[in-house]
Amino acid sequence: QLQLVESGGGSVQPGGSLTLSCAASGRTSNGYALGWFRQAPGKDREIVSAITWNGGGGTFKHYSDSVKGRFTISKDNTKNTIYLQMDSLKPEDTATYYCAATFQNSRLTYTYTRYYSTWGRGTQVTVTV
Repeated sequence: QLQLVESGGGSVQPGGSLTLSCAASGRTSNGYALGWFRQAPGKDREIVSAITWNGGGGTFKHYSDSVKGRFTISKDNTKNTIYLQMDSLKPEDTATYYCAATFQNSRLTYTYTRYYSTWGRGTQVTVTV
């Protein structure tokens, strides 16, 4: 079984930066993607970014329009860890951020929350003056 643990959340001022980490352990395998999601109070959980973990065809990366150009997703396969570098943070980025894994083979599914089956417990990010 795969376990995911997020870290790196905190409180920053607008314009600041944070880097989130998601460490995977347990049953890691080829051919899946990991994604970052966020959920603000009273709102639905939404995808922020996703990256393929293994498999052929090169690395696929996805960013939601709201974070494109400000957030960067990356991975370190040797550490079984993905990262989310968040720059130019805005108050609307405030949310609990979750890491999740999907075992779907089709990259077409990687932007949809419902295809992610394993979730971490989340880490809080607060952007406030």
